[in-house]
Amino acid sequence: MGRWIAGALMALVAIWLGWSIVNNPNFEWNVVFQYLFSPIVLAGLGLTLWLTAAAMTLGIGLGIVMAVMRVSPNRFLSVPATLYLWVFRGTPILVQLIFWYNLAILIPVVSIGIPFGPTFFHGSANDLITPYTAALLGLGLNEGAYMAEIVRAGILSIDSGQQEAARALGMTPAQILRRTVLPQAVRVIVPPTGNETIGMLKTTSLVSVIALSDLLYSVQTISSRTFQTIPLLLVACLWYLAMTTVLSFIQGRIEKRLGPNRQLPSRSWWFFGRLARTVR
Repeated sequence: MGRWIAGALMALVAIWLGWSIVNNPNFEWNVVFQYLFSPIVLAGLGLTLWLTAAAMTLGIGLGIVMAVMRVSPNRFLSVPATLYLWVFRGTPILVQLIFWYNLAILIPVVSIGIPFGPTFFHGSANDLITPYTAALLGLGLNEGAYMAEIVRAGILSIDSGQQEAARALGMTPAQILRRTVLPQAVRVIVPPTGNETIGMLKTTSLVSVIALSDLLYSVQTISSRTFQTIPLLLVACLWYLAMTTVLSFIQGRIEKRLGPNRQLPSRSWWFFGRLARTVR
Protein backbone atom coordinates (compact mmCIF):
# COMPACT_ATOMS: atom_id res chain seq x y z
CA MET A 1 0.00 0.00 0.00
CA GLY A 2 2.84 2.35 0.90
CA ARG A 3 4.43 1.85 -2.52
CA TRP A 4 1.22 2.91 -4.27
CA ILE A 5 0.91 6.02 -2.12
CA ALA A 6 4.55 6.96 -2.73
CA GLY A 7 4.11 6.33 -6.47
CA ALA A 8 0.99 8.49 -6.60
CA LEU A 9 2.75 11.32 -4.76
CA MET A 10 5.73 11.17 -7.10
CA ALA A 11 3.40 11.19 -10.10
CA LEU A 12 1.61 14.26 -8.77
CA VAL A 13 4.91 16.04 -8.19
CA ALA A 14 6.10 15.14 -11.70
CA ILE A 15 2.86 16.40 -13.25
CA TRP A 16 3.06 19.62 -11.26
CA LEU A 17 6.69 20.22 -12.27
CA GLY A 18 5.97 19.45 -15.92
CA TRP A 19 2.96 21.75 -15.96
CA SER A 20 4.95 24.56 -14.33
CA ILE A 21 7.84 24.23 -16.77
CA VAL A 22 5.67 24.08 -19.87
CA ASN A 23 3.38 26.95 -18.88
CA ASN A 24 5.94 29.33 -17.37
CA PRO A 25 6.31 32.10 -19.99
CA ASN A 26 9.75 33.05 -18.66
CA PHE A 27 11.23 29.87 -20.15
CA GLU A 28 10.36 31.18 -23.63
CA TRP A 29 10.17 27.76 -25.24
CA ASN A 30 9.53 29.30 -28.65
CA VAL A 31 12.97 30.91 -28.45
CA VAL A 32 14.49 27.62 -27.29
CA PHE A 33 13.20 25.74 -30.33
CA GLN A 34 14.14 28.65 -32.58
CA TYR A 35 17.84 28.33 -31.68
CA LEU A 36 18.01 24.61 -30.91
CA PHE A 37 19.25 23.79 -34.42
CA SER A 38 20.88 27.12 -35.16
CA PRO A 39 24.08 26.77 -37.27
CA ILE A 40 26.09 28.55 -34.56
CA VAL A 41 24.80 26.16 -31.89
CA LEU A 42 25.41 23.10 -34.07
CA ALA A 43 28.96 24.29 -34.79
CA GLY A 44 29.57 24.66 -31.06
CA LEU A 45 28.08 21.20 -30.51
CA GLY A 46 30.46 19.73 -33.07
CA LEU A 47 33.45 21.34 -31.37
CA THR A 48 32.28 20.03 -27.98
CA LEU A 49 32.08 16.48 -29.35
CA TRP A 50 35.49 16.81 -31.01
CA LEU A 51 37.10 18.09 -27.82
CA THR A 52 35.52 15.29 -25.82
CA ALA A 53 36.78 12.60 -28.19
CA ALA A 54 40.26 14.11 -28.60
CA ALA A 55 40.78 14.81 -24.89
CA MET A 56 39.58 11.34 -23.87
CA THR A 57 41.82 9.70 -26.48
CA LEU A 58 44.81 11.63 -25.16
CA GLY A 59 43.77 11.01 -21.55
CA ILE A 60 43.26 7.26 -21.97
CA GLY A 61 46.58 6.89 -23.78
CA LEU A 62 48.45 8.83 -21.10
CA GLY A 63 46.54 7.04 -18.37
CA ILE A 64 47.58 3.62 -19.63
CA VAL A 65 51.23 4.67 -19.89
CA MET A 66 51.27 6.31 -16.47
CA ALA A 67 49.45 3.42 -14.80
CA VAL A 68 51.97 0.89 -16.10
CA MET A 69 54.80 3.20 -15.05
CA ARG A 70 53.36 3.55 -11.54
CA VAL A 71 53.09 -0.20 -10.97
CA SER A 72 56.57 -0.74 -12.37
CA PRO A 73 59.25 -1.65 -9.80
CA ASN A 74 61.63 0.68 -11.63
CA ARG A 75 61.67 3.91 -9.61
CA PHE A 76 62.93 5.89 -12.59
CA LEU A 77 59.50 5.18 -14.08
CA SER A 78 57.23 5.14 -11.02
CA VAL A 79 58.48 8.42 -9.50
CA PRO A 80 57.92 10.59 -12.63
CA ALA A 81 54.46 9.05 -13.01
CA THR A 82 53.66 9.85 -9.37
CA LEU A 83 54.81 13.45 -9.84
CA TYR A 84 52.66 13.76 -12.97
CA LEU A 85 49.58 12.61 -11.05
CA TRP A 86 50.42 14.88 -8.12
CA VAL A 87 50.59 17.99 -10.31
CA PHE A 88 47.62 17.41 -12.59
CA ARG A 89 45.26 16.01 -9.95
CA GLY A 90 46.27 18.63 -7.40
CA THR A 91 45.50 21.74 -9.46
CA PRO A 92 42.09 22.84 -10.80
CA ILE A 93 41.47 22.11 -14.46
CA LEU A 94 40.33 25.70 -15.04
CA VAL A 95 43.71 26.93 -13.80
CA GLN A 96 45.45 24.45 -16.10
CA LEU A 97 43.47 25.67 -19.11
CA ILE A 98 44.37 29.28 -18.41
CA PHE A 99 48.00 28.30 -17.79
CA TRP A 100 48.32 26.52 -21.15
CA TYR A 101 46.56 29.40 -22.90
CA ASN A 102 49.18 31.81 -21.50
CA LEU A 103 52.17 29.50 -21.93
CA ALA A 104 53.78 31.96 -24.36
CA ILE A 105 54.40 34.32 -21.44
CA LEU A 106 56.57 31.66 -19.79
CA ILE A 107 58.13 30.20 -22.95
CA PRO A 108 58.02 32.77 -25.78
CA VAL A 109 59.99 30.61 -28.22
CA VAL A 110 59.75 26.84 -28.66
CA SER A 111 62.81 24.97 -29.95
CA ILE A 112 62.99 21.24 -30.58
CA GLY A 113 66.28 19.55 -31.31
CA ILE A 114 69.28 17.76 -29.88
CA PRO A 115 70.78 19.42 -26.75
CA PHE A 116 73.92 21.32 -27.76
CA GLY A 117 73.25 20.12 -31.30
CA PRO A 118 71.15 20.96 -34.32
CA THR A 119 67.64 22.41 -33.92
CA PHE A 120 64.87 20.74 -35.90
CA PHE A 121 62.11 23.20 -35.09
CA HIS A 122 62.11 26.80 -33.93
CA GLY A 123 58.95 28.88 -33.64
CA SER A 124 56.84 31.24 -31.59
CA ALA A 125 54.78 29.76 -28.79
CA ASN A 126 51.94 32.11 -29.73
CA ASP A 127 51.67 30.33 -33.07
CA LEU A 128 51.73 26.88 -31.46
CA ILE A 129 49.53 27.41 -28.42
CA THR A 130 46.23 28.32 -30.03
CA PRO A 131 42.97 28.11 -28.05
CA TYR A 132 42.44 24.65 -29.60
CA THR A 133 45.89 23.47 -28.50
CA ALA A 134 45.48 24.94 -25.02
CA ALA A 135 42.08 23.27 -24.61
CA LEU A 136 43.37 19.89 -25.77
CA LEU A 137 46.44 20.07 -23.53
CA GLY A 138 44.49 21.22 -20.51
CA LEU A 139 41.70 18.67 -20.84
CA GLY A 140 43.82 15.76 -22.08
CA LEU A 141 46.67 16.04 -19.59
CA ASN A 142 44.29 16.47 -16.68
CA GLU A 143 42.21 13.49 -17.77
CA GLY A 144 45.35 11.39 -18.17
CA ALA A 145 46.07 11.75 -14.46
CA TYR A 146 42.62 10.47 -13.48
CA MET A 147 42.65 7.69 -16.07
CA ALA A 148 46.02 6.55 -14.74
CA GLU A 149 44.46 5.88 -11.33
CA ILE A 150 41.50 4.10 -12.92
CA VAL A 151 43.73 1.83 -14.97
CA ARG A 152 46.06 1.23 -12.01
CA ALA A 153 43.08 0.29 -9.83
CA GLY A 154 41.97 -2.16 -12.49
CA ILE A 155 45.40 -3.75 -12.66
CA LEU A 156 45.69 -4.01 -8.87
CA SER A 157 42.20 -5.51 -8.59
CA ILE A 158 43.46 -8.75 -10.13
CA ASP A 159 44.49 -11.31 -7.55
CA SER A 160 48.26 -11.64 -7.32
CA GLY A 161 47.92 -15.42 -7.26
CA GLN A 162 46.87 -15.41 -10.89
CA GLN A 163 49.99 -13.50 -11.84
CA GLU A 164 52.16 -15.87 -9.83
CA ALA A 165 50.54 -18.85 -11.55
CA ALA A 166 51.15 -17.26 -14.94
CA ARG A 167 54.75 -16.57 -13.97
CA ALA A 168 55.14 -20.20 -12.91
CA LEU A 169 53.99 -21.24 -16.38
CA GLY A 170 56.88 -19.28 -17.85
CA MET A 171 54.99 -16.22 -19.09
CA THR A 172 56.87 -12.97 -19.49
CA PRO A 173 55.60 -9.79 -17.76
CA ALA A 174 54.24 -8.64 -21.12
CA GLN A 175 52.32 -11.88 -21.59
CA ILE A 176 50.98 -11.77 -18.03
CA LEU A 177 49.76 -8.22 -18.57
CA ARG A 178 48.25 -8.96 -21.97
CA ARG A 179 46.71 -12.39 -21.37
CA THR A 180 45.93 -12.50 -17.66
CA VAL A 181 45.67 -9.06 -16.09
CA LEU A 182 44.12 -6.74 -18.67
CA PRO A 183 41.34 -9.04 -19.97
CA GLN A 184 40.04 -9.11 -16.39
CA ALA A 185 40.99 -5.57 -15.38
CA VAL A 186 39.14 -4.04 -18.33
CA ARG A 187 35.84 -4.94 -16.68
CA VAL A 188 36.86 -2.79 -13.74
CA ILE A 189 38.21 -0.02 -15.96
CA VAL A 190 35.29 0.40 -18.37
CA PRO A 191 32.54 1.70 -16.00
CA PRO A 192 34.58 4.59 -14.53
CA THR A 193 35.99 5.33 -17.98
CA GLY A 194 32.45 5.75 -19.26
CA ASN A 195 31.74 8.08 -16.37
CA GLU A 196 34.90 10.03 -17.12
CA THR A 197 33.82 10.41 -20.75
CA ILE A 198 30.44 11.79 -19.70
CA GLY A 199 32.19 14.08 -17.24
CA MET A 200 34.60 15.23 -19.95
CA LEU A 201 31.67 16.12 -22.20
CA LYS A 202 30.46 18.56 -19.57
CA THR A 203 33.95 19.71 -18.54
CA THR A 204 34.57 20.98 -22.08
CA SER A 205 32.27 23.89 -21.20
CA LEU A 206 35.22 25.37 -19.29
CA VAL A 207 37.01 26.15 -22.56
CA SER A 208 34.62 29.06 -22.99
CA VAL A 209 36.93 31.04 -20.67
CA ILE A 210 39.66 30.94 -23.34
CA ALA A 211 37.21 32.10 -26.04
CA LEU A 212 36.84 28.75 -27.74
CA SER A 213 33.48 28.43 -29.48
CA ASP A 214 32.14 25.29 -27.86
CA LEU A 215 28.45 24.72 -27.19
CA LEU A 216 28.29 26.95 -24.10
CA TYR A 217 30.30 29.75 -25.69
CA SER A 218 28.07 29.63 -28.78
CA VAL A 219 24.85 30.08 -26.82
CA GLN A 220 26.48 32.81 -24.74
CA THR A 221 27.42 34.62 -27.94
CA ILE A 222 23.81 34.55 -29.09
CA SER A 223 22.42 35.56 -25.68
CA SER A 224 24.82 38.51 -25.45
CA ARG A 225 23.22 39.81 -28.64
CA THR A 226 19.57 38.96 -27.95
CA PHE A 227 19.60 39.25 -24.11
CA GLN A 228 17.63 35.98 -23.91
CA THR A 229 19.89 34.27 -21.39
CA ILE A 230 17.55 31.63 -19.95
CA PRO A 231 16.24 30.24 -23.28
CA LEU A 232 19.77 29.97 -24.68
CA LEU A 233 21.02 28.22 -21.54
CA LEU A 234 18.12 25.78 -21.96
CA VAL A 235 19.32 25.11 -25.50
CA ALA A 236 22.75 24.15 -24.13
CA CYS A 237 21.17 22.03 -21.38
CA LEU A 238 19.00 20.11 -23.86
CA TRP A 239 21.99 19.29 -26.04
CA TYR A 240 24.13 18.25 -23.06
CA LEU A 241 21.31 16.04 -21.82
CA ALA A 242 20.90 14.47 -25.25
CA MET A 243 24.61 13.74 -25.58
CA THR A 244 25.00 12.34 -22.07
CA THR A 245 21.98 10.11 -22.67
CA VAL A 246 23.57 8.67 -25.81
CA LEU A 247 26.91 8.16 -24.06
CA SER A 248 25.20 6.48 -21.11
CA PHE A 249 23.45 4.09 -23.49
CA ILE A 250 26.73 3.26 -25.24
CA GLN A 251 28.42 2.74 -21.87
CA GLY A 252 25.69 0.34 -20.81
CA ARG A 253 26.02 -1.67 -24.02
CA ILE A 254 29.79 -1.91 -23.61
CA GLU A 255 29.47 -3.02 -19.99
CA LYS A 256 26.98 -5.66 -21.02
CA ARG A 257 29.32 -6.89 -23.74
CA LEU A 258 32.18 -7.08 -21.24
CA GLY A 259 30.10 -9.03 -18.73
CA PRO A 260 31.60 -11.76 -16.55
CA ASN A 261 30.78 -14.46 -19.09
CA ARG A 262 32.48 -12.75 -22.01
CA GLN A 263 36.16 -13.33 -22.75
CA LEU A 264 38.23 -10.66 -24.46
CA PRO A 265 40.57 -11.78 -27.25
CA SER A 266 44.17 -11.59 -26.11
CA ARG A 267 45.30 -10.23 -29.49
CA SER A 268 43.42 -7.01 -28.69
CA TRP A 269 46.07 -6.19 -26.12
CA TRP A 270 49.20 -6.22 -28.27
CA PHE A 271 49.83 -2.58 -27.33
CA PHE A 272 49.86 -3.42 -23.64
CA GLY A 273 52.30 -6.21 -24.30
CA ARG A 274 54.73 -3.90 -26.01
CA LEU A 275 54.30 -1.35 -23.23
CA ALA A 276 54.98 -3.96 -20.57
CA ARG A 277 58.15 -5.04 -22.34
CA THR A 278 59.28 -1.43 -22.34
CA VAL A 279 58.82 -0.85 -18.60
CA ARG A 280 59.89 -4.32 -17.48
